[in-house]
Amino acid sequence: MNRLGNTLRFTLVTLLLGAATAALAATPAATSEAAKDKPRGAKTGIAAAPAPQPQAQPAIAGSEANPFNRLMKPMGKRNLPPTEDGIHDPANDGTQMLQPPLQAFGNLPKSNAGNQVDWVKALNEEKVNPRFDRNDPNAKPMIMDLNIVREVKGSMPDVVYPHKQHTQWLDCSNCHPAIFIPQKGANQISMAAILLGQKCGVCHGKVAFPVSECRRCHSKTKAVAAKAEAPR
Repeated sequence: MNRLGNTLRFTLVTLLLGAATAALAATPAATSEAAKDKPRGAKTGIAAAPAPQPQAQPAIAGSEANPFNRLMKPMGKRNLPPTEDGIHDPANDGTQMLQPPLQAFGNLPKSNAGNQVDWVKALNEEKVNPRFDRNDPNAKPMIMDLNIVREVKGSMPDVVYPHKQHTQWLDCSNCHPAIFIPQKGANQISMAAILLGQKCGVCHGKVAFPVSECRRCHSKTKAVAAKAEAPR
């Protein structure tokens, strides 16, 4: 019985030693494989920090100073085909069927601003006939022939806002009261707000001529007070 017990103990010890030997033999190989993946100089058990990647500086082009103002794009980037204008999906088959702007605007009165079309003149000459009401093709606009003069500081001419040219296209509810409160002195307007797409900038620079055409709004020369003749 003692001989059997000694045999069993010997066998168990032999198995344990064999497993330990195999584990020790496998350790250097695993360590060498892991060392290949570690950067030189890295310590065991400490993950190497990734090397910092240099950040690319964004390119700033002078012609793209106001990318939010669509009609202030460089001349070569205006009236692009629908597949290149950045508005339509070029992967959509229907985009290919749309008429290119240069072809559509070919017979319209020219302008030096925006998309090079004088839309007010085109409307007055009946070159275009927009539908005033989406659901009623016979609806007529309620045109208001009223000019609002806004005095501005400095030597810049005062601003004249013509209701007529606007109400030929738009209903009063498009602007009042969400954009402009119809009350004298209730609207604070600045060029900074307009350039940020507020007030007049809701339309101008997006679907109407851009704010680079200063004299189209600042059109009223300031009245110069006559100098009183000094008494002799």
